[in-house]
Amino acid sequence: MTTIRDHIATLVDLALSEAQCQGLLPEGAADGPLVERPQNAEHGDFASSIPMRLARTMRMSPRGIAEKLASTMPDDEAVGAVSVASPGFVNIRLSAAWLARQVDTIIEAGPTYGNVDLGTGKRVQVEFVSVNPTGPMHVGHARGAVFGSTLAEVLAAAGYDVQREYYFNDAGSQMVRFYQSLYARYLQQLGRDAEVPEDGYRGEYMIDLAREIVEEDGGKYLDMAEEEQAVASLGAAGLERMTSTARADMRDLRVVYDNWFTERSLYENGQFDRAMALLRESGYLNERDGATWFRSSALGDEDDKVMVRSTGAPTYFATDIAYHYNKFLERGFDRVVDVLGADHQGHVRFMGTVPTALGVDTEKLDLIIYQLVTLKRGDEVVRASKRTGDLVTLRELVDEVGADACRFFFLTRSAQSQMEFDVELAKKRSDENPVYYVQYAHARIAGILRTALERGIGHADGDVSLLEHEAELVLIRKMVALPDLVQMMAQRLEPHHLPHYAVELATAFHTFYERCRVVSNEPDELDLSKARLRLVEATKTVLARCLALMLMSAPEEM
Repeated sequence: MTTIRDHIATLVDLALSEAQCQGLLPEGAADGPLVERPQNAEHGDFASSIPMRLARTMRMSPRGIAEKLASTMPDDEAVGAVSVASPGFVNIRLSAAWLARQVDTIIEAGPTYGNVDLGTGKRVQVEFVSVNPTGPMHVGHARGAVFGSTLAEVLAAAGYDVQREYYFNDAGSQMVRFYQSLYARYLQQLGRDAEVPEDGYRGEYMIDLAREIVEEDGGKYLDMAEEEQAVASLGAAGLERMTSTARADMRDLRVVYDNWFTERSLYENGQFDRAMALLRESGYLNERDGATWFRSSALGDEDDKVMVRSTGAPTYFATDIAYHYNKFLERGFDRVVDVLGADHQGHVRFMGTVPTALGVDTEKLDLIIYQLVTLKRGDEVVRASKRTGDLVTLRELVDEVGADACRFFFLTRSAQSQMEFDVELAKKRSDENPVYYVQYAHARIAGILRTALERGIGHADGDVSLLEHEAELVLIRKMVALPDLVQMMAQRLEPHHLPHYAVELATAFHTFYERCRVVSNEPDELDLSKARLRLVEATKTVLARCLALMLMSAPEEM
């Protein structure tokens, strides 16, 4: 569907063309958006600052240009009034009659309301979380999971064909350390003397993992002839449990992936070798000091990067290139979005060189770095898990506050902003908690519709043209903004606007319900009651869609 903002922008563009055709304005085109939403609602629903941007080119006063534009605005059912304001704004107010008709449009669209065709079916991959399977996920990973999964929902609503992917780093030196650490803990559980490697994984979770394996498999890994075989077999069992835990953690946070991709497959399927061959043919690899280097400095990086060490072991720089070779050249995505934690900040410049080295348009790769999270209980900072003394895990947070609160709170700040997560606030069942406030609005709406049904008041034939009250129109204005919001979030890759919109929509509904009697079967109020019930149903539709985009539940009762 075309958003109302795009529709109004088209009308302004037509007005400019008409004014120039009539000789009212000289030739000239303005850069920037044709219309914006004014900060002050009293100025209208949309405003155009084109006159101020054209004043120098046209050698006219901004107000004079604005007046000519206003005079040539096409008649349109969506436009209720056009006015001029100093120093040179064209203000446009939506028609009350058109707004009222949108109630029926929203109900008809149902759960697809808000969809736009920005992406025109282009294939986009969103890769997010991708934690090494060497330890449990912590609250920082939860933020990346919520951001990535919500962004994927927004892009799908904007008309993209989206694939959600998790990349398991299941190869390389960190896995060797994991296997050796687990083997040491396994031996300890069986009463043997063993030391965890100095650079190994020492968290409490490793002891728990070793204990689980002993409970299930006993001492079978001690019976293997070679220690190397025992370490590898035990490591495989540990890796399977860690990956299963990751899948369960994501599922309980309402994150569903379309694909789980393993680093190991890059080597097993020959993709790593093909990627290196392409770089070599393109002149981006050279040999020195017994190692293979990538000439990333020639593409804007600070220095060249080692691809393959003198030992023959590839670096993570090399596997990242091979992985993106797979994404772009083998799977053919039109666009790739990598959602990375703050610890990858130093990796951004290098990744910016990868598309060019692969012969891919740099515009096809987006890197989003999400910042750190501070957990708080009121004024007190939570520094560690009560159970283990380690970092607070994703699992612990979801178990304590629930998936809905996790998702909503993590979305309230842009990815680039550091954030505080107040655990106590997230658990409150009051209007102080924005999660409760928004979901209560949906439950309240469901209750209103049930009450009407119990009283025998149907609203399928409600006449929405009766919706003229200021509170009704304010609510509808907020609802018709959703398609514009979806389009903007998809363009900017900024899903953090959703929770704020949800609170504003809930507020508009609560205000409407306090000011307008909705359920009434009094003869002189029945027609208006039916119209308002349609408005209530439309609000439920939009609020539920907003919650669905955030992968949150929309309760019918609370």
